[in-house]
Amino acid sequence: MSEHLGEVIESSTTVVRAQCRQWDWVPSLGALVRVDTEPEPVYGIVSHIATGSLDPYRRPTAYGKTTEELRREQPQIFELLKTEFQAVLVGYLEGERMRSGLPPQPPRLHSFVYLCGPEEVRRFTAGLEYLRLLLSVSSGVPADELLLTAARTAWEAHGYDRAYLIAVGKELARLLKDDYDRLRALLRRLTEGSPSAKPKSSEGRWETEDRSPVTGPRSGETPPASAC
Repeated sequence: MSEHLGEVIESSTTVVRAQCRQWDWVPSLGALVRVDTEPEPVYGIVSHIATGSLDPYRRPTAYGKTTEELRREQPQIFELLKTEFQAVLVGYLEGERMRSGLPPQPPRLHSFVYLCGPEEVRRFTAGLEYLRLLLSVSSGVPADELLLTAARTAWEAHGYDRAYLIAVGKELARLLKDDYDRLRALLRRLTEGSPSAKPKSSEGRWETEDRSPVTGPRSGETPPASAC
């Protein structure tokens, strides 16, 4: 098993806060993590990251030097830093089955947190229930920003498969059928910089290279069958 990323220091049935094992070894926003806890492991998506002083009564001071210079001249200051991250809980294991949703119990304090690899990310995000949870999250970061980073992370784990991207778009169209402006903005940003999708924001839709469309309903319209 890979080395743990952090350790749970605060826990509830909706979010966990963990301290990184090393202050400069941190997960990315939107990354999927696994908390190995009892009775079953739980999954979360990183929603907030912060680095500060180990001593709550002392704040880091600017030295006017690069990180390399500080490591060489005053390496001890890095021993006084810590990084914490928060993860929104989105699922758990039940036997061998991955389930989406909030876990029955909060993870135990001092449980180890691991960064999920591509295969585990693919398994968990094969179902798209995590999108619904992230749309309404309140974790100190805008819900849409967290959803976009998590969806892009999942898409990367799926090898930038166009079929997965289409499935995400259709699920968002279903969930946001009454909020056309929000849906259009999410679809446009989801595909920014993608070589396999061509956004058409003026029409509220985007297409893959094989011309398969995902279209969001306009205000007051019924979503098309292909988007449900």
